[in-house]
Amino acid sequence: MLQAETLLDATLLPALMIALSAGVLSFLSPCVLPIVPPYLAYMGGVSVQDLDENASVRGRVVRAAFAFVLGLSTVFLLLGFAFSAVGRVFLQYQDWFIIGAGVVIIIFGLHFIGVYRIKFMDQEARLDAGDRGGSSFGAYVLGLAFAFGWTPCLGPILGAILGLAASEANVVRGSLLLASYAAGLGIPFLLVAAFFPSLKGVIAWMKTRMTTIERISGALLVIVGLMMVTGQFTAFSWWLLEQFPGLAVLG
Repeated sequence: MLQAETLLDATLLPALMIALSAGVLSFLSPCVLPIVPPYLAYMGGVSVQDLDENASVRGRVVRAAFAFVLGLSTVFLLLGFAFSAVGRVFLQYQDWFIIGAGVVIIIFGLHFIGVYRIKFMDQEARLDAGDRGGSSFGAYVLGLAFAFGWTPCLGPILGAILGLAASEANVVRGSLLLASYAAGLGIPFLLVAAFFPSLKGVIAWMKTRMTTIERISGALLVIVGLMMVTGQFTAFSWWLLEQFPGLAVLG
């Protein structure tokens, strides 16, 4: 019982919500959203036009998208495990560790807001997964390559979640945070794969508002970083439980 309470205390649910939101914002980032249709078409072994007009290929594309999400989730879960394990090693310095992670997250947030630009964060290191379009295995390998290759571009948001995972100093909680991040990034892929014709206009609309999306992402990171530095993250968690007592069932 004590172990369960340690795992599911008041701070976990808000952290999971932040990680899920961060995943969605990563999906909406300039290095992910524009390439979603061609990636889905490639993974499904069809053209973008077929993806738009041919409903019969939708099932194949959804299966490929699911394998792709499994691939990127594999990498993120391993990262969550690794970073939370490192945090556990430095458990005696956890307070300083949290403050340091908060400062780094603020730096990433200011980059997104546009106060300054960190050049390597604007780059993509795309890995070639080979000519494996049209197969679930190829889509899984592409998911692995995506997670590694886009890490520089996703770095600010992903780094924030890895910082949270490290501050948890608990491999299960850290892995849950990265699983939540992977869900936020992966579920939109699946939705677009299943409903591409209906969502095509929404994607086009979002592409024209990339700057606003980046600034919202930056503001979220700065807020999280400040809460970690000032020690207000736990206070916010308890406030959330006071406002919504039903959440105590989950945490």
